[in-house]
Amino acid sequence: MADYPSSIPAPIDATQTPEWQALREHLDKLRASGFSLKQQFANDPQRVRKLSFDLPDLHFDLSKNLVTDETVRLLAALGRAVHLEERRDLMFSGAHINTTEDRAVLHSALRRPADECGQLIVDGQDCVADVHEVLGRMYAFADRVRSGSWRGVSGKRIETVLSIGIGGSDLGPVMAYEALKPYADAGIAVRYVSNIDPNDMAEKTRDLDPETTLVIIVSKTFTTLETMTNAREARAWLLGALKERGAIDDTDASAAAAIKSHFVAVSTNLELVSDFGIDPENAFGFWSWVGGRYSVDAAVGLSLVIALGPRVFEDFLSGFHDVDTYFATTPLERNVVALMGLINVWYVNFLKSPTHAVLPYDQHLHRFPAYLQQLTMESNGKSTRWDGTPATTETGEVFWGEAGTNGQHAFYQLIHQGRMVPADFIAFANTPNPAKDGAQDVHELFLGNFLAQTKALAFGKTADEVRAEGTAEWMVPARCFGGNRPTTSIFGVGLDAHALGELIALYEHITFVEGTVWGLDSYDQWGVELGKQLAKQITPAFHDDEALSAQDASTQALIAFYRKNRR
Repeated sequence: MADYPSSIPAPIDATQTPEWQALREHLDKLRASGFSLKQQFANDPQRVRKLSFDLPDLHFDLSKNLVTDETVRLLAALGRAVHLEERRDLMFSGAHINTTEDRAVLHSALRRPADECGQLIVDGQDCVADVHEVLGRMYAFADRVRSGSWRGVSGKRIETVLSIGIGGSDLGPVMAYEALKPYADAGIAVRYVSNIDPNDMAEKTRDLDPETTLVIIVSKTFTTLETMTNAREARAWLLGALKERGAIDDTDASAAAAIKSHFVAVSTNLELVSDFGIDPENAFGFWSWVGGRYSVDAAVGLSLVIALGPRVFEDFLSGFHDVDTYFATTPLERNVVALMGLINVWYVNFLKSPTHAVLPYDQHLHRFPAYLQQLTMESNGKSTRWDGTPATTETGEVFWGEAGTNGQHAFYQLIHQGRMVPADFIAFANTPNPAKDGAQDVHELFLGNFLAQTKALAFGKTADEVRAEGTAEWMVPARCFGGNRPTTSIFGVGLDAHALGELIALYEHITFVEGTVWGLDSYDQWGVELGKQLAKQITPAFHDDEALSAQDASTQALIAFYRKNRR
């Protein structure tokens, strides 16, 4: 666009490059040849070796994807054609690649080690030094809570943390807490409240002891509607419950002391934090160059530091950093992070598959698909490129999933015999909770399912194989499996903090790769704004006839139903 103001180069239209056309022609050849994974494996004994990769804790097998050596070469060429490596380097250097908000994109700085202080100066700030100043304060505070030296207003030690946030201020910490529960060693449980629905707060506080509860309010601006509504509700609950127990009296001074003892904040708005009653010394900030969905390893993760301890959180950060370094330094053809993003583009834009399943065979990762939904779809669910021009091809993937083996009994029917859904299967060789069913190792039984699903999806079952089982002829088609259903297997040593950091950074950078090919600013989220604006206009209409008259006919009818039926 003529008035595009950023110094960041405008996106290259990938669809107009020779590399894009080469991929189209390549796909035509694959289809004409009757591409078959079964045949690919038979023809190339080195296929698994060539399409296997390793990070410190994770092993990747990409061999069951619908690609050949030539596909990989052409996808890497497409990455170079859209200047993927150059944009990656701009991001890591602190250039303002978030063009619509004119901001740097530096979630990678959150996990850079302290010995790199002074090496990343962006907009006049030493980003790594700033990060470690906040981490130091977080660790010191967490140690006080974990050791029992931080006490509630009645002198009791903290036993439960109630973390209030929404979106990136909630999904990341919830996911990571669930994933790393075996490492929570301080006897402190964490509960998370995000939904403005009063049921969420009611259920999370129903059996809580207010004298042993610490509330963390997570809102960078301290103005987020849902978070601040829930924060005020939590404050009212805590003060009321403390009064009922006789732990505080009715004086303002007593209430103020209780708030200071039981509430802390993750926010940069110290004035509003103080107005709420929280001591600004107990506010932990983060920066405009960290998007909410990329902030679990910032102060947003304070609840994790309290539950898990600083050492485990440091391991978490180290896992992120290892993947950052790998992604930044490995050539595209052997860079599993870049290749997974580019292969996703292959599926979305060439094979026309709009959805992507993430299927963790580890119950501790049961919230990982929900976390990835925000990470990927809020980042790349867009139709405008970073220079304000329309996208020129399909963008975004619908990410979804469920922990195995639960998903097998829910939707695997569709991915085996319905539409093609590329899927990432994630499992770990070790479990913190080994069990036996007689002589059977239950974890091996579980992993047998993990391995069986990708094998069945890749190679299927032919009509002759079904007939050989004695199946009636009319039933044969229903029991055939076509195969050629693409999967990536991610097999880890064990799900610890370092491995989880690696997994999260992997998908952060996959999202970046896809966004770069599509020309998107993956770090803004203007699509969430209109609904919030309209909610503020509509809410008065529940009781105000003038506000009601300004609404459309459908909204008026729905509010009429509410007025008639609200008790």
